[in-house]
Amino acid sequence: MRPENGKKGRMKMKRKRRQFSDKFKAEVAVEAIKGIKTLAELSAIYKVHPNQISAWKKQLLSNAPELFSSGKKRQPKSEEQLTAPLYEEIGRLKMDIKWLEKKL
Repeated sequence: MRPENGKKGRMKMKRKRRQFSDKFKAEVAVEAIKGIKTLAELSAIYKVHPNQISAWKKQLLSNAPELFSSGKKRQPKSEEQLTAPLYEEIGRLKMDIKWLEKKL
């Protein structure tokens, strides 16, 4: 392996990737959508590349309709709604077994 920085015996260390919280991404994206400051200004303030801010902005805009969709779609089914069809199926299968027992 050759040293990357041109000096013998020294290797350039790789930096860890920064990870941002969802709250931080949303805050930056909202600021970008407002349009009060340019992407360059936001980049300098938040220490994030302008392309990354644009990506977060695009992601927020594309997922915004889901935030306002009716709550019925997102509400999980209750236990009764999940088990009722299963009990019906069990009842039908028991009846089938009884009918087959009579036939044999």
